[in-house]
This record gives sequence, C-alpha cells and structure tokens, in this order.
Amino acid sequence: MQKNAPTVQKTVQDALEALLGTRPGLTGCSRTDAGVHARRYYAAFETESSLPVSRFSAALNAHLPDDISVLDACEVGPAFHPRYDALGKTYRYQIWTKRPRNVFEAERSWHHPRPLDADAFIRLAPLFEGTHDFAGFASAGGSASTTVRTIYRCGARLEDGMLTFEITGNGFLYNMVRIIVGTLTAAAEGGDRDITAILKSRDRARAGATVPAHGLTLWQVYYPPGTTDFHETEAEL
Repeated sequence: MQKNAPTVQKTVQDALEALLGTRPGLTGCSRTDAGVHARRYYAAFETESSLPVSRFSAALNAHLPDDISVLDACEVGPAFHPRYDALGKTYRYQIWTKRPRNVFEAERSWHHPRPLDADAFIRLAPLFEGTHDFAGFASAGGSASTTVRTIYRCGARLEDGMLTFEITGNGFLYNMVRIIVGTLTAAAEGGDRDITAILKSRDRARAGATVPAHGLTLWQVYYPPGTTDFHETEAEL
C-alpha cells in the first residue's frame, strides 16, 4: 500500500470489498518494485463468504481492471503464509538487443541497441549458481537480515533478438536480480568478466548498474507439495 500512488494490493482489496462486502487484509508472497511485472503472484486473505472457491476467480475478475487478473483460487490452512512458506522464486528478465525497438515487447523488455556479446552473457550467467554472499548485488534500503542466498539455476538464451535471463533461488535481495543483469550486461559490453571475483568482493561498486524495472517479471513462486492446489507451485526447484 502506498499513500501517493495506486498499487496492486489496494486495487485487489478494493475488488474484494466490492465482491464480499467486507475489506479483508491481503498478504502477498513478496514486494515487487514499481514497474516490475508478475506472471504468477500469490496472496492470501481470510473470509467467511459462502461463495464457492470454484467461482471466486471469475467473480473477483469482474471487479478488477484489465491489467490485473486472478488466475485461480484455492483454500489453504490457517497457518499458511504466502511469503514465509515459499521455498523459492524464479525471475525472468528480457533484453531486446536489436537496434530497431520492438513495440510489441516494449513494456516487458529493456531495449539495449548498443553492441553486446550475447554469447559472453550466456556463458557467464551460470557463475551465479550456488550459495554466495550477494552483498555487492543489493541496493541500499533493503531490510534483509543476511545477504547470503542460494541460486539453484541461472541461465540465459538468445532467440531472434530477445536475450532472456532466468534465475531461480531461495530468496533475493533488494534489486538483486536487476543488478545481476546489469553486471552481466556490462561484462557483455566488454567490461569486467570475473564474476567470481566480483561476488567475493561484496563491493557494490564492482557490480553493474541496476537495469530498468520493466524488463523484470516475477515468473514463479514455489511452495511445498500439498500446500496449495496449484500444481505448478510444486515444481521441483
């Protein structure tokens, strides 16, 4: 919730109030920066409504704007917490590398028309896998108690001008994914390619710039099997 701007949380709560007649609290699985997209985002609330869960998503979508869509709904146990029960997340970042801009992908990708060694970007990306101290890949203002994170998968691919970066981990620091992408982009432009040394330095000044938010999408959140009825959340990390 923000005092000076509309948010997804407030918009969904407004829709819940219109549907249910009460305004339940809404707990989300994470906080995304302004401009970041979410393909799969999970949130929970408590209600005594008699509306069947099978009809809930369609009913709520009738009260939501076109840029927010509820995909599905299910009942969970009273102890479920969308954030603390999550095993990990996958983020995807897209970079459009051709000189003419792609008007169809402009809202979901960063246009980078300057020369870029995509092969180097792809080759270096897996070096972020493993358990590392990512202190050098976090912006000031984060509230994490530790900067150590485990990255299960990290890779990239180039297809018809679109360089797609994907990373899966047990958690992420403030702006961490955008800084990793900025570091790989700087390396692909001919900068420092010693990713291992940059990681070990824990020095934010050695890492790359924080790339624009609109190229980033929260792709998936994972929960233990049986936690929800959404089978996609049970995919193996």
